[in-house]
Amino acid sequence: MIPERHVDSFREISEFPADEAKRMLEFVAETAKAAGLEDYRVVVNVGEGGGQTVFHLHWHILGGRVWGMAG
Repeated sequence: MIPERHVDSFREISEFPADEAKRMLEFVAETAKAAGLEDYRVVVNVGEGGGQTVFHLHWHILGGRVWGMAG
């Protein structure tokens, strides 16, 4: 899920008004539901060290399998 307004990463989330940030997160949940996912992960990679390769804020919705727990 990619917002229309450009910011490089989640670090800049504060540039969005609170109601707009809330709508983005609601859209992530609605998209997962529309895909038939009840259990899923939402991932945001931040910075190169965090695995970010596309420098436009976006969310990964990962589902459809059983995920192991790290740690």
